[in-house]
Amino acid sequence: MIKVELVKLLRRPRTWISVVLTCALPFMVAVFITVTHLVPPPGQGSAFLSAVLQDGALYPAAALALVLPVFLPVAVAVVAGDSIAGEAATGTLRYLLVRPVGRTRLLVAKLISVVVYVLLVVLAVTFTAYATGVFLLGPSEAAAVGQAPGGAVPGGAAAPGLAGQAPTAGQAAGGAVTSLSGAPLSLLQLTERTAGAIAFITVSMLGVAAIALFLSTITDSALGSALGALAALVASEVLVTLNAATVVQPYLPTRYWLAWIDFFRQPVFWRDIQRGFGIQAVYVVVFLAAAWANFSTKDITA
Repeated sequence: MIKVELVKLLRRPRTWISVVLTCALPFMVAVFITVTHLVPPPGQGSAFLSAVLQDGALYPAAALALVLPVFLPVAVAVVAGDSIAGEAATGTLRYLLVRPVGRTRLLVAKLISVVVYVLLVVLAVTFTAYATGVFLLGPSEAAAVGQAPGGAVPGGAAAPGLAGQAPTAGQAAGGAVTSLSGAPLSLLQLTERTAGAIAFITVSMLGVAAIALFLSTITDSALGSALGALAALVASEVLVTLNAATVVQPYLPTRYWLAWIDFFRQPVFWRDIQRGFGIQAVYVVVFLAAAWANFSTKDITA
Protein backbone atom coordinates (compact mmCIF):
# COMPACT_ATOMS: atom_id res chain seq x y z
CA MET A 1 0.00 0.00 0.00
CA ILE A 2 2.84 2.38 0.84
CA LYS A 3 4.52 1.61 -2.48
CA VAL A 4 1.27 2.31 -4.33
CA GLU A 5 0.89 5.71 -2.67
CA LEU A 6 4.50 6.65 -3.37
CA VAL A 7 4.14 5.68 -7.03
CA LYS A 8 0.96 7.77 -7.27
CA LEU A 9 2.75 10.70 -5.67
CA LEU A 10 5.73 10.54 -8.02
CA ARG A 11 3.60 10.01 -11.14
CA ARG A 12 1.35 12.99 -10.58
CA PRO A 13 2.36 16.03 -12.65
CA ARG A 14 1.11 18.23 -9.81
CA THR A 15 3.90 16.94 -7.57
CA TRP A 16 6.67 17.97 -9.91
CA ILE A 17 4.98 21.23 -10.92
CA SER A 18 4.79 22.27 -7.28
CA VAL A 19 8.44 21.32 -6.73
CA VAL A 20 9.54 23.33 -9.77
CA LEU A 21 7.48 26.36 -8.78
CA THR A 22 8.82 26.26 -5.22
CA CYS A 23 12.40 26.14 -6.52
CA ALA A 24 11.70 28.84 -9.10
CA LEU A 25 11.44 31.72 -6.62
CA PRO A 26 14.96 31.31 -5.17
CA PHE A 27 16.34 30.86 -8.68
CA MET A 28 14.74 34.08 -9.93
CA VAL A 29 15.96 35.98 -6.86
CA ALA A 30 19.50 34.68 -7.50
CA VAL A 31 19.31 35.82 -11.12
CA PHE A 32 18.19 39.32 -10.09
CA ILE A 33 20.96 39.52 -7.49
CA THR A 34 23.54 38.38 -10.03
CA VAL A 35 22.43 40.95 -12.59
CA THR A 36 21.98 43.92 -10.26
CA HIS A 37 24.39 43.03 -7.41
CA LEU A 38 21.80 44.57 -5.09
CA VAL A 39 20.78 42.86 -1.86
CA PRO A 40 18.95 44.07 1.25
CA PRO A 41 21.15 45.87 3.81
CA PRO A 42 22.58 43.60 6.54
CA GLY A 43 19.95 42.79 9.12
CA GLN A 44 17.07 43.50 6.71
CA GLY A 45 15.15 41.32 4.31
CA SER A 46 15.31 37.53 4.13
CA ALA A 47 17.87 35.84 6.37
CA PHE A 48 21.33 35.48 4.78
CA LEU A 49 20.28 37.30 1.61
CA SER A 50 22.63 40.19 2.38
CA ALA A 51 25.61 37.82 2.45
CA VAL A 52 25.13 35.73 -0.68
CA LEU A 53 27.15 38.06 -2.91
CA GLN A 54 30.22 37.14 -0.85
CA ASP A 55 29.35 33.46 -0.38
CA GLY A 56 27.13 31.61 -2.82
CA ALA A 57 27.29 28.52 -0.61
CA LEU A 58 24.99 30.34 1.83
CA TYR A 59 22.22 30.60 -0.73
CA PRO A 60 20.43 27.38 0.38
CA ALA A 61 19.75 29.02 3.76
CA ALA A 62 18.51 32.18 2.04
CA ALA A 63 16.34 30.10 -0.30
CA LEU A 64 14.71 28.23 2.59
CA ALA A 65 13.96 31.56 4.26
CA LEU A 66 12.37 32.78 1.01
CA VAL A 67 10.02 29.83 0.49
CA LEU A 68 9.14 29.08 4.14
CA PRO A 69 6.57 31.83 4.82
CA VAL A 70 4.23 31.11 1.88
CA PHE A 71 5.32 28.81 -0.93
CA LEU A 72 6.30 25.75 1.12
CA PRO A 73 3.24 25.71 3.44
CA VAL A 74 0.89 26.15 0.47
CA ALA A 75 2.45 23.24 -1.42
CA VAL A 76 2.37 20.96 1.63
CA ALA A 77 -1.21 21.92 2.55
CA VAL A 78 -2.45 21.20 -0.99
CA VAL A 79 -0.85 17.75 -1.14
CA ALA A 80 -1.85 16.74 2.40
CA GLY A 81 -5.36 18.14 2.00
CA ASP A 82 -5.85 16.04 -1.11
CA SER A 83 -4.75 12.80 0.57
CA ILE A 84 -8.17 11.56 1.74
CA ALA A 85 -10.56 14.24 0.50
CA GLY A 86 -9.29 13.88 -3.06
CA GLU A 87 -9.98 10.14 -3.04
CA ALA A 88 -13.44 10.75 -1.57
CA ALA A 89 -14.30 13.43 -4.14
CA THR A 90 -13.36 11.22 -7.08
CA GLY A 91 -15.19 8.21 -5.62
CA THR A 92 -12.06 6.05 -5.36
CA LEU A 93 -11.91 5.96 -1.57
CA ARG A 94 -14.65 3.34 -1.19
CA TYR A 95 -12.96 1.14 -3.80
CA LEU A 96 -9.64 1.42 -2.00
CA LEU A 97 -11.25 0.15 1.19
CA VAL A 98 -13.20 -2.62 -0.56
CA ARG A 99 -9.88 -4.40 -0.90
CA PRO A 100 -8.43 -5.99 2.27
CA VAL A 101 -6.83 -2.71 3.29
CA GLY A 102 -7.55 -1.37 6.74
CA ARG A 103 -8.28 2.30 7.25
CA THR A 104 -5.33 2.69 9.58
CA ARG A 105 -3.02 1.17 6.99
CA LEU A 106 -4.36 3.48 4.30
CA LEU A 107 -3.95 6.52 6.55
CA VAL A 108 -0.36 5.53 7.37
CA ALA A 109 0.40 5.10 3.67
CA LYS A 110 -1.03 8.54 2.94
CA LEU A 111 1.02 10.02 5.79
CA ILE A 112 4.25 8.46 4.54
CA SER A 113 3.63 9.79 1.04
CA VAL A 114 3.15 13.29 2.49
CA VAL A 115 6.38 12.97 4.50
CA VAL A 116 8.23 11.93 1.34
CA TYR A 117 6.76 14.91 -0.50
CA VAL A 118 7.87 17.32 2.24
CA LEU A 119 11.40 15.92 2.16
CA LEU A 120 11.41 16.04 -1.63
CA VAL A 121 10.46 19.72 -1.76
CA VAL A 122 12.83 20.83 1.02
CA LEU A 123 15.78 18.91 -0.42
CA ALA A 124 15.01 20.11 -3.93
CA VAL A 125 15.05 23.73 -2.76
CA THR A 126 18.28 23.17 -0.85
CA PHE A 127 20.26 21.45 -3.60
CA THR A 128 19.02 23.63 -6.46
CA ALA A 129 19.73 26.73 -4.37
CA TYR A 130 23.25 25.50 -3.61
CA ALA A 131 23.95 24.85 -7.29
CA THR A 132 22.44 28.21 -8.22
CA GLY A 133 24.37 30.05 -5.52
CA VAL A 134 27.74 28.56 -6.35
CA PHE A 135 27.24 28.93 -10.11
CA LEU A 136 25.73 32.43 -10.19
CA LEU A 137 27.02 34.05 -7.02
CA GLY A 138 30.42 32.48 -6.70
CA PRO A 139 32.38 30.73 -3.93
CA SER A 140 32.93 31.88 -0.40
CA GLU A 141 34.92 34.98 0.39
CA ALA A 142 34.57 34.40 4.17
CA ALA A 143 32.34 37.46 4.53
CA ALA A 144 30.21 38.19 7.58
CA VAL A 145 26.67 36.90 7.62
CA GLY A 146 23.65 38.88 8.67
CA GLN A 147 25.56 41.47 10.71
CA ALA A 148 23.93 44.84 10.99
CA PRO A 149 25.83 48.13 11.13
CA GLY A 150 27.59 48.54 14.45
CA GLY A 151 27.96 44.79 14.88
CA ALA A 152 24.29 44.01 15.61
CA VAL A 153 22.77 40.80 14.39
CA PRO A 154 19.13 39.84 13.94
CA GLY A 155 17.53 39.47 17.33
CA GLY A 156 19.52 42.28 18.89
CA ALA A 157 22.60 40.27 19.89
CA ALA A 158 25.93 42.02 19.50
CA ALA A 159 28.58 40.58 17.24
CA PRO A 160 32.24 41.49 17.17
CA GLY A 161 33.41 43.75 14.39
CA LEU A 162 31.50 45.84 11.91
CA ALA A 163 29.35 44.68 9.04
CA GLY A 164 31.35 44.56 5.86
CA GLN A 165 34.65 44.47 7.77
CA ALA A 166 37.24 42.28 6.09
CA PRO A 167 37.66 38.91 7.81
CA THR A 168 40.76 38.36 9.83
CA ALA A 169 43.40 35.85 8.81
CA GLY A 170 42.13 33.44 11.46
CA GLN A 171 38.60 33.70 10.10
CA ALA A 172 39.68 33.12 6.53
CA ALA A 173 41.83 30.17 7.47
CA GLY A 174 39.60 28.62 10.13
CA GLY A 175 36.14 28.96 8.59
CA ALA A 176 34.36 29.11 5.27
CA VAL A 177 31.95 31.73 6.55
CA THR A 178 31.32 33.81 9.64
CA SER A 179 28.35 32.79 11.77
CA LEU A 180 25.59 35.11 12.91
CA SER A 181 27.45 35.42 16.20
CA GLY A 182 30.69 36.52 14.50
CA ALA A 183 32.66 33.30 15.01
CA PRO A 184 33.91 31.45 11.92
CA LEU A 185 32.27 28.24 10.71
CA SER A 186 34.11 25.60 8.72
CA LEU A 187 32.56 24.13 5.61
CA LEU A 188 31.75 20.96 7.56
CA GLN A 189 30.04 22.98 10.28
CA LEU A 190 28.11 24.93 7.67
CA THR A 191 26.94 21.65 6.11
CA GLU A 192 25.89 20.27 9.50
CA ARG A 193 24.01 23.46 10.37
CA THR A 194 22.24 23.38 7.00
CA ALA A 195 21.22 19.75 7.62
CA GLY A 196 19.82 20.77 11.01
CA ALA A 197 17.87 23.59 9.38
CA ILE A 198 16.47 21.16 6.80
CA ALA A 199 15.34 18.79 9.56
CA PHE A 200 13.72 21.61 11.52
CA ILE A 201 11.85 22.99 8.50
CA THR A 202 10.73 19.49 7.51
CA VAL A 203 9.27 18.87 10.97
CA SER A 204 7.58 22.29 10.86
CA MET A 205 5.95 21.41 7.55
CA LEU A 206 4.80 18.08 8.99
CA GLY A 207 2.79 20.13 11.47
CA VAL A 208 1.08 21.81 8.49
CA ALA A 209 0.56 18.42 6.85
CA ALA A 210 -1.02 16.96 10.00
CA ILE A 211 -3.58 19.78 10.17
CA ALA A 212 -4.41 19.44 6.47
CA LEU A 213 -4.64 15.64 6.71
CA PHE A 214 -7.06 15.90 9.64
CA LEU A 215 -9.25 18.32 7.70
CA SER A 216 -9.03 15.97 4.72
CA THR A 217 -10.79 13.28 6.77
CA ILE A 218 -13.61 15.68 7.68
CA THR A 219 -14.54 17.01 4.25
CA ASP A 220 -14.65 15.61 0.72
CA SER A 221 -13.19 18.81 -0.68
CA ALA A 222 -9.42 18.76 -1.18
CA LEU A 223 -9.45 22.52 -1.74
CA GLY A 224 -11.42 23.05 1.46
CA SER A 225 -8.90 20.98 3.43
CA ALA A 226 -5.95 22.93 2.06
CA LEU A 227 -7.63 26.30 2.60
CA GLY A 228 -8.61 25.31 6.14
CA ALA A 229 -5.00 24.46 7.01
CA LEU A 230 -3.75 27.68 5.44
CA ALA A 231 -6.40 29.68 7.32
CA ALA A 232 -5.11 28.20 10.58
CA LEU A 233 -1.57 29.21 9.65
CA VAL A 234 -2.60 32.74 8.69
CA ALA A 235 -4.43 33.11 11.99
CA SER A 236 -1.34 31.87 13.79
CA GLU A 237 0.88 34.40 11.99
CA VAL A 238 -1.50 37.23 12.92
CA LEU A 239 -1.58 36.20 16.57
CA VAL A 240 2.23 35.89 16.68
CA THR A 241 2.50 39.59 15.86
CA LEU A 242 -0.29 40.66 18.22
CA ASN A 243 0.85 41.89 21.63
CA ALA A 244 -2.53 41.04 23.16
CA ALA A 245 -2.00 37.37 22.28
CA THR A 246 1.28 37.01 24.19
CA VAL A 247 -0.19 34.30 26.42
CA VAL A 248 -0.93 31.92 23.54
CA GLN A 249 1.99 32.79 21.27
CA PRO A 250 4.35 30.05 22.58
CA TYR A 251 1.77 27.44 21.54
CA LEU A 252 1.06 28.66 18.02
CA PRO A 253 2.23 26.44 15.11
CA THR A 254 4.16 29.22 13.36
CA ARG A 255 5.72 30.75 16.48
CA TYR A 256 9.12 29.04 16.07
CA TRP A 257 9.22 28.57 12.30
CA LEU A 258 12.25 30.85 11.95
CA ALA A 259 14.14 29.31 14.88
CA TRP A 260 16.21 27.28 12.38
CA ILE A 261 18.27 30.45 11.88
CA ASP A 262 19.77 29.77 15.32
CA PHE A 263 21.61 26.81 13.83
CA PHE A 264 23.87 29.37 12.15
CA ARG A 265 24.98 30.97 15.40
CA GLN A 266 28.14 29.93 17.23
CA PRO A 267 27.39 28.28 19.55
CA VAL A 268 23.95 27.12 18.43
CA PHE A 269 21.07 28.73 20.34
CA TRP A 270 19.09 25.61 21.23
CA ARG A 271 16.24 27.09 23.28
CA ASP A 272 13.90 28.10 20.44
CA ILE A 273 14.99 25.16 18.30
CA GLN A 274 14.00 22.70 21.02
CA ARG A 275 10.74 24.52 21.61
CA GLY A 276 10.04 24.50 17.89
CA PHE A 277 10.60 20.75 17.62
CA GLY A 278 8.46 20.21 20.71
CA ILE A 279 5.46 22.27 19.61
CA GLN A 280 5.47 20.72 16.12
CA ALA A 281 5.63 17.23 17.65
CA VAL A 282 2.55 18.06 19.71
CA TYR A 283 0.64 19.31 16.65
CA VAL A 284 1.64 16.27 14.61
CA VAL A 285 0.61 13.78 17.31
CA VAL A 286 -2.66 15.54 18.19
CA PHE A 287 -3.90 16.10 14.64
CA LEU A 288 -2.80 12.69 13.37
CA ALA A 289 -4.62 11.07 16.28
CA ALA A 290 -7.70 13.15 15.48
CA ALA A 291 -7.41 12.19 11.81
CA TRP A 292 -7.20 8.50 12.71
CA ALA A 293 -10.13 8.72 15.14
CA ASN A 294 -12.32 10.46 12.57
CA PHE A 295 -11.31 8.37 9.57
CA SER A 296 -11.65 5.05 11.38
CA THR A 297 -15.34 5.76 12.01
CA LYS A 298 -16.15 7.75 8.90
CA ASP A 299 -19.04 6.61 6.70
CA ILE A 300 -17.66 6.28 3.18
CA THR A 301 -20.63 4.46 1.63
CA ALA A 302 -22.63 7.60 0.98
